[in-house]
Amino acid sequence: MSPELSQKLTSAVDAMPAFPKSVQRILELTRDVNSTPRDLVEVIDKDPVVTVKILKVVNSAYYSLPRQITSVGHAVVYLGFNTIKNLALSIAAIGMLPKDNASGFDVQQYLLHSLATAGVAKQLASRVNDADPMDCFIAGLLHDFGKVVFAQIMPNEFRAALLYSKEHTSSLHAALQENIGADHALVGAMLVEKWRFAPHLIETIRHQYVAEFKDTDMIACVFGANQICKKLNFGFAGNYCIDEFPASVQKRLGGSLEEVIASLGDLAPLFEEAKIFAKI
Repeated sequence: MSPELSQKLTSAVDAMPAFPKSVQRILELTRDVNSTPRDLVEVIDKDPVVTVKILKVVNSAYYSLPRQITSVGHAVVYLGFNTIKNLALSIAAIGMLPKDNASGFDVQQYLLHSLATAGVAKQLASRVNDADPMDCFIAGLLHDFGKVVFAQIMPNEFRAALLYSKEHTSSLHAALQENIGADHALVGAMLVEKWRFAPHLIETIRHQYVAEFKDTDMIACVFGANQICKKLNFGFAGNYCIDEFPASVQKRLGGSLEEVIASLGDLAPLFEEAKIFAKI
């Protein structure tokens, strides 16, 4: 990577907004084994924007709760601690997405893919020994965020990479390296490092592709979820290439791409939930 490109990417990452303080606190609670639902409610209650959006989703027809929910505390009771945490983190990520961009990148389809990948990665975490389900959800949610940065700061180059991936049915990851000299995994890792995420989350986003793969449980879950969601057309993030599971991922997840998909059962409800979250 040239010094000029390095400087441009660093400046772009620095210009991205920080996670809201309330969501940074939720992330801290996620990593604290002693945190309680009451702790979560107290944090969310202090952020009126997040509160309103959570209540909007909770009261949607999708959940069909027996009564209208008017407080975050009641939302936690009905839907559970982890669902509300996932929802709050999703709201934060969605809040940082641009409404449009000059590259032609479909942000809404990207969002659906990211939310679905987060949900599947969380499910896959139950198959391995050394990956936390919430961390897998967060890494799945943010695994492609570097694409958003490229769509904003280098729209022409990013559009060319999207077109190349489509015409050659190739990896967008490789197309970005060819057209720009850096890929979205690198930029995404720079971004979550700026947001002071835990080192293993940074590592997972940086080393999620086979060319620079690291053999960890968490990377296996996020990589696997990404390929599963591409295979099932759960949203679309500009990548026309579906990678088969390397031997290390098969060993950790218990089978090939097709075998793991079959073992997960009906994933349609998970994608429906992603659609609800995406409408926030």
